[in-house]
Amino acid sequence: MTDFHRALHSLRVWDTELPSFDPAGAPPAPLPLFHEWFTAAVAAGQTEPHTLSLATADEDGRPDVRTVMLHDADARGWHFASHATSAKGRQLAARPEAAIGFYWPAQGRQVRLRGHVTTGTPEEAYEDLHARTTGALAAALVGRQSEVLDSPAALAEASEAAWHRAEAEPDAPAPSWTLYVLEPAEVEFFQGDARRRHVRLRYRRTADGDWTRELLWP
Repeated sequence: MTDFHRALHSLRVWDTELPSFDPAGAPPAPLPLFHEWFTAAVAAGQTEPHTLSLATADEDGRPDVRTVMLHDADARGWHFASHATSAKGRQLAARPEAAIGFYWPAQGRQVRLRGHVTTGTPEEAYEDLHARTTGALAAALVGRQSEVLDSPAALAEASEAAWHRAEAEPDAPAPSWTLYVLEPAEVEFFQGDARRRHVRLRYRRTADGDWTRELLWP
């Protein structure tokens, strides 16, 4: 057995007491339950609960996935941001459908969403970026996300210049920075169980815009 396999097989899943979840008491729409679970994840000490996996498809239909940060979750949908010129930005422009997933092992919980993605206004993107840190603005000013990098030195030079500009011009615009909103057609809440009797509650949007709820086999 290799070191990799020994390490892999030594791991336990949810080596903690898991909360209970009674789907009978779930709200009629998924957003309030997401807010409740997110707040509980923060209270449980979950590391970076606002990070999510974002899956898109390229022009050939091949799936692509990466980790980004949640910027908001409201009646419009789940918000995240990136450069329109990045790989994910180009993919979303061509195929404005995506899936996102949250995993909070501190409570054995997952939340999965699939739906249509729209873009916010330039004003919203500007406000989103400038509500963040100087480092976030500097990174946005560097731009060129997903392009081929010639050398680490080229990145260091561009980053240094962007940091100087961000500090000197805290209102500097980053034209390609875009706010995206995923309006879900499906939202699934997964509560892990130590005896593997996991609870899976799926919300599906109906033709009239309401939600229907259904349990899924684990």
